[in-house]
Amino acid sequence: MSDVPSYTLAGWREWVSLPGLGVPWIKAKLDTGARTSAIHAFDLTEHTSDGEPRVRFGVHPWQESDADAVEVDLPVIDMREVRSSSGHAEERFVVPMEVTLIGRTVTVEMTLSRRDEMGFRMLVGREGLRQGYVVDPASSYLGGKPPLAQRRANRGR
Repeated sequence: MSDVPSYTLAGWREWVSLPGLGVPWIKAKLDTGARTSAIHAFDLTEHTSDGEPRVRFGVHPWQESDADAVEVDLPVIDMREVRSSSGHAEERFVVPMEVTLIGRTVTVEMTLSRRDEMGFRMLVGREGLRQGYVVDPASSYLGGKPPLAQRRANRGR
């Protein structure tokens, strides 16, 4: 038996699923320059349940589209100051989230942020990628894509 770690090769952008949220497809950028992962979230509402801090929010899985919005309620595991590539600092909720990337499901710490103006609704950062992924910057969508009809139906809606 070998002690060599097993890694999954991924492209710089991939379609992933969020099984705990019921999101079968969301396009993500695999960003080795970002420490934490981030997802586009809107209508954030902080609350408590059984004394635990939680946050309720919505997710739009399709780029430039409000279609198929999902309402989510997750525990808050941290509040973290995150600095964007432009240098802007923002305090963000951090929640645990299951991400399925190229057939493997891992739990990542996901920050919640408005990403309307960004190219991707989701980023997978180094902390998520270090759970067994290697990123090939010359490749995309090694894990496949949603069916073409579904991608076309949700383009720019």
